[in-house]
Amino acid sequence: MTDVLLATDADWLFADVAASLGGTHNVHRVREGSAVAAAIAAVEPELVILDLQIGNMGGVATSLLIKQEARAGRLPDVPVLLLLDREADEFLATTSDADAWVTKPLNSLALRRAAQQLLPA
Repeated sequence: MTDVLLATDADWLFADVAASLGGTHNVHRVREGSAVAAAIAAVEPELVILDLQIGNMGGVATSLLIKQEARAGRLPDVPVLLLLDREADEFLATTSDADAWVTKPLNSLALRRAAQQLLPA
């Protein structure tokens, strides 16, 4: 089973992602964007999923931090999937260094496909 790290403070979103990816993935959760870097170092996930709206540090800022830390060699280079609130947020996603994004409300099949495309073979 592969490890996936999800950053969200929304319980319903965690439930949706766990239901979509569960069974073939271990879904770990943090509730704050500022906790993601430490969780990546501890869990060593194969994929990070970021909610666009995370309490104290949004998904775009968190994605930029993850990618910057990976380029500096302080974190492993892990793919990032951003969960957008609406289609208009795609512009923000293009500035985030995220590897892919999916727009909410989540479609389980679209989420699974996006995760599978980003996970190493």
